[in-house]
Amino acid sequence: MISIIIPTYQHGQALKQCLDSLFAQTYQDFEIIVVNDGSTDNTKIVLEHYKDRIKVINQANSGSNAARNNGSKSAIGDYLLFCDADIIADKNMLEEMKHALDHDQNASYAYSDFMWGAKIFKLYPFNKGELYIKNYIHTNSLIRKNCFPGFDVNIARLQDWDLWLTMLESGYVGTYIPKVLFSVKPRKSGISGWLPSFVYKVPWRKFGIKIKRLDSYEKAEKIIKAKHSIT
Repeated sequence: MISIIIPTYQHGQALKQCLDSLFAQTYQDFEIIVVNDGSTDNTKIVLEHYKDRIKVINQANSGSNAARNNGSKSAIGDYLLFCDADIIADKNMLEEMKHALDHDQNASYAYSDFMWGAKIFKLYPFNKGELYIKNYIHTNSLIRKNCFPGFDVNIARLQDWDLWLTMLESGYVGTYIPKVLFSVKPRKSGISGWLPSFVYKVPWRKFGIKIKRLDSYEKAEKIIKAKHSIT
C-alpha cells in the first residue's frame, strides 16, 4: 500500500482538484491522509465531501513539516508520498513511481519530471555530487517507508533538499523517472511559490532591492549547508 500524505494550510480551493486526481489513479492500492494544519478557509467543508474515503488529521498551525511528520505516524502503507495540496497528479503517477521502485531495489525513493504552471521541470538521473550542489528533486516522490527519517521541523524552506541529503547520509539514493507525472498550480505564496533561476544570480542588495522570498531562500540554504557540512 502507498500512504499519500497531504499537508494543507489555506488550500481549500485547490484541494478538491488534488484529491480527485488521486482517486483517478490507475494504481488503486493507497490510502490518503490529509493533515489540516489549522486552516481557517473552506478546507473543512471540502474535506467533508471525502470523509468516507480519506483520513483527516486536524492540528493547530505548526508548519508543513510538522504536518507531514504527523501524517506519516498514522500511515499504514509500505510507501509514503508527500503530496502538496496544490498538486494535480497524472493518472499514471502512482503506477509509474511504484514500478520504478520495484525495478530498482537499490533505490529508496522515485522522483520524476513535473510542471509548474506552464513550465516543465526536466530533471535528471540521481547524482549525489549534484545533490550536494543544489536541490533538483521535488517533495512529491515515492519513498520506502522504512527509509524515511522524518522532516526537520526547524527548516521552513528547502525542506525537500534537507530530506534527500539526510537520506543520502544514511546511504539512501533515488531513482529517476524521465516523465512528467504531476503538475503544480502556481501560488503567489505558500509551498508552491517559485522564482526563476536568474533571480538568484542578480546581486539585488547592491541595488538596494530586497526580495523577501529570496532572503528566506538564502537563509534556509545557509542552514542546510551548515547542517550537512557543505562548503
